[in-house]
Amino acid sequence: MHVRVLFFGILKDIFPEVIQSLQLPAGATVATLLDHFRSQAPQQEGLWESLAIAVNQQYASSAQPLIDGDEIALLPPVSGGSQAPYVALVRESMQTEALVSQLKQGEDGAVVVFDGIVRNNTRGRRTLYLVYEAYEEMALKQMHALAAEAAQRFAIRDVVLVHRLGKLEIGETSVLIAVAAAHRSAAFDACRWLIDTLKKTVPIWKKEHFADGAVWADGEPFPAEVKGVSTV
Repeated sequence: MHVRVLFFGILKDIFPEVIQSLQLPAGATVATLLDHFRSQAPQQEGLWESLAIAVNQQYASSAQPLIDGDEIALLPPVSGGSQAPYVALVRESMQTEALVSQLKQGEDGAVVVFDGIVRNNTRGRRTLYLVYEAYEEMALKQMHALAAEAAQRFAIRDVVLVHRLGKLEIGETSVLIAVAAAHRSAAFDACRWLIDTLKKTVPIWKKEHFADGAVWADGEPFPAEVKGVSTV
């Protein structure tokens, strides 16, 4: 059978390709469909548990059977609901304006954004593109921990922390950090702390491809407290 799937909110950034039709086996349920998409974005563990599902514009349970021609909408928590840091590793271009817009709430006096982009040169060498790879499970855990620690260290309300993986072209966003707070000083301080700490502690690597060759970029040294190899 074929069904039509609609994405909204954050899901449009995780799955930027519009899916007009999805083929499912006979006897499939809403849970079958969710398992299909969960397998494509396993790093979004918390998000899948927070979704509401609508079948033909009516809320549905995971056990509801599907039939050919059904329209299924995957609905993340609506704006104004409870907030939690949005942390993700993605392989598609980020919709930075949409992510930042969704972060803003009426109680915020400031949203500070760090948008790290791929530049066309490094130390005088012309850059063609970059490739990022990560120890993904550990990187996500570290990113979630950083978002939680930032909330404890600084007087902020919410955080967006997203990093690209795979091949990135010139001008594309490699890392997006957005911090919402009542006051600008807390938002600035938290945003700077997040990017500086991420670069030192999260296991993500960058290979720079130049017109005259390629090289893995030198990373910042790990802090002494996370090193597992003695330097003595």
